[in-house]
Amino acid sequence: MSEPTSTELAIKLFGAFEAGDTQAARECCDENFKGNQNGGPWADRDTLLKFSAAVKKAVPDFRYEEITRSATETGFVEEHAVRGTLPDGSKLDLMLCVVAEVADGKITVMREYMDSRVGAKLFAALGG
Repeated sequence: MSEPTSTELAIKLFGAFEAGDTQAARECCDENFKGNQNGGPWADRDTLLKFSAAVKKAVPDFRYEEITRSATETGFVEEHAVRGTLPDGSKLDLMLCVVAEVADGKITVMREYMDSRVGAKLFAALGG
């Protein structure tokens, strides 16, 4: 079986996050994965998966909309709106840009950029 293209990998990863499928998301990421948000501290794969599960729990109707995705020489870039309903009943509407590096059919590095003012509502819902 051939390795997925970088954009196929992006579709699988974000689909897994949306579905709350931690195992499928794990399969997309290299065991030495590292990622960060807005240039913050680096996180490993297990931290990413725990964060994703916490988001899905706090925002059960979490979804990606307005997706723009492009392959790059080293991986992919994806812009999307993260939408859903926060525990207090307010709407989450957060634009994100994700830059990822892919090697051997796995995501090795992922950098996520967002408006931290809007993201603060989500982080508050997560208890942080």
